[in-house]
Amino acid sequence: MKLFIDDPNQNNIIEIRGAGQSYDGGENWIIKDLDFIIEDKPNQGQFVVILGMSGCGKSTLLRYMAGLQSPTEGKVLIEGKPVSKNRRVSMVFQQYSSLPWMTVLDNVGLALRYKGVSKRDRDEQAMELVKLVGLDGHQHKYAQYPSLSGGQLQRVAIARSLLANPSILLMDEPFGALDIRTRLQMQELLTSIWHKFQSTIVFVTHDIAEAVYLADDIYIMKYAPSRFVEHIDIDLPIIRNKDIKRDPRYTELVHQVEDTMMKVANT
Repeated sequence: MKLFIDDPNQNNIIEIRGAGQSYDGGENWIIKDLDFIIEDKPNQGQFVVILGMSGCGKSTLLRYMAGLQSPTEGKVLIEGKPVSKNRRVSMVFQQYSSLPWMTVLDNVGLALRYKGVSKRDRDEQAMELVKLVGLDGHQHKYAQYPSLSGGQLQRVAIARSLLANPSILLMDEPFGALDIRTRLQMQELLTSIWHKFQSTIVFVTHDIAEAVYLADDIYIMKYAPSRFVEHIDIDLPIIRNKDIKRDPRYTELVHQVEDTMMKVANT
């Protein structure tokens, strides 16, 4: 089954080709012959959600893209160039990843600090992102609980990732530990960020309703060994708000994804 567009005349923003992952010298393959391609859509971006049962390799793929892990075989390209230790993409995790001994402003500007940007310039740029994610007034607080709530800490992580590379945002169950009210607020924030920056967002979640609300494409993985087996085009309007969840098409898509997930789990 061909799931990905692979047009030689079209630039791809993310490519994983022939990826395999083995931890025992090739006796057993966790991932094998896996391809994952996201084409570049200028002035639009994409919101891609990856679904699959626990242990199928979703987080591993994000670590490949972020440059935090290399596959045993195959290659990973970001904007046509190999990922390396010196060329990584920021990632937002489910666990809070801010440095608690640093302020919100310093956390957001961390990537610019590593690039040698002056403190004045990085604080100015970081403050723009702090305001964007709704943390104006909290910039001088330490990025730790209970000074900040869980939702606020994830806003710090999102702002830091956007300042490092606004064209690509990798997110591994970033809202999984949040209460339902905060989770819904973060979904709204993320959709507004997507449209403002026209980013390519790759998002892992176990929440099917969340996946359908956020995505314009959903890809489903299975394991033994891990690979992509299903693609569902989410043909809802690009601009969305909570009212779309009352749309019969939204409900139909949620049921379609649920049914597909069950089919994949049972094969």
